[in-house]
Amino acid sequence: MIRPITDDDVEVCAALAWEAISAYIPVEFRSDADTEQAAERARARMRRFLATDPGGCWTAELDGRPVATALALRREGVWGLSLFGVAPGLQAQGIGRRVLDAALTHADGCHGGIIASTLDPRAMRRYALAGFALQPAFAACGIVDRHAAPDPASLRARETTWDDPALRAAARDVSRHVRGASHADDLDGLALYGGVPVVLDGEGWAVRDADGSPTVLAARTPAAAQDLLWSCLLGGTSGATVHVDFLTGAQQWAYEVVLAARLPLSPDGAVFTRGRTGPMSPYLPSGVFL
Repeated sequence: MIRPITDDDVEVCAALAWEAISAYIPVEFRSDADTEQAAERARARMRRFLATDPGGCWTAELDGRPVATALALRREGVWGLSLFGVAPGLQAQGIGRRVLDAALTHADGCHGGIIASTLDPRAMRRYALAGFALQPAFAACGIVDRHAAPDPASLRARETTWDDPALRAAARDVSRHVRGASHADDLDGLALYGGVPVVLDGEGWAVRDADGSPTVLAARTPAAAQDLLWSCLLGGTSGATVHVDFLTGAQQWAYEVVLAARLPLSPDGAVFTRGRTGPMSPYLPSGVFL
């Protein structure tokens, strides 16, 4: 049975989603602490989406228990898939297709759509069959070579607070330019993940984790995007392993940075788009808020 997710489903649906997608997360990105943190973030994500996008929250139930889940959002006419997972052992049986179809009803009336996919070939096939165009992506993961980095004092981007009007303006206007929809309504959601916001007034914005990994980045120009990305990478803990995800072929500005920082590249799923979404560059999508 396909049905909307309820508050009572949060614990189970978050756990099964993490179990389904964790197999496609490189081991160097994970630790025991990260696993528990990811589980808590998944629960927080689900509760938030139930409040902001109840029409995009769906599960498949088998023998009285959720066995698949999908979370989708819509912002200013752009639909995004935030989470999609089917319990191991029940994949390739049509369950995922039916849950995704339900989540796609939340896209009715939207002019564009975005999905940031793992390497799961079944999921990627399903997205392509739903009319999304595939853009292969790489990830960069490693320790930043700070001797090869620019002088932090030469960077114009600045760390800021979540209530900074300049951050909200950039999340609204720059994201509209890049992906066709504002991120302003999702700043509160991003703040729940404990990241550090970074802004380049009028030109772009980003959020980084404590280690320096960017979780989202949008800019008006490649030069502004490079400034923001270096600011993220150098703002994190020195010697920490960082990762820069969803590097499509359109993000040559980002490849220049990660290669200069001597971060190795590896395959990282794909970014799928449908309809009108904006140029999608310079842009590193959030896996949660697209």
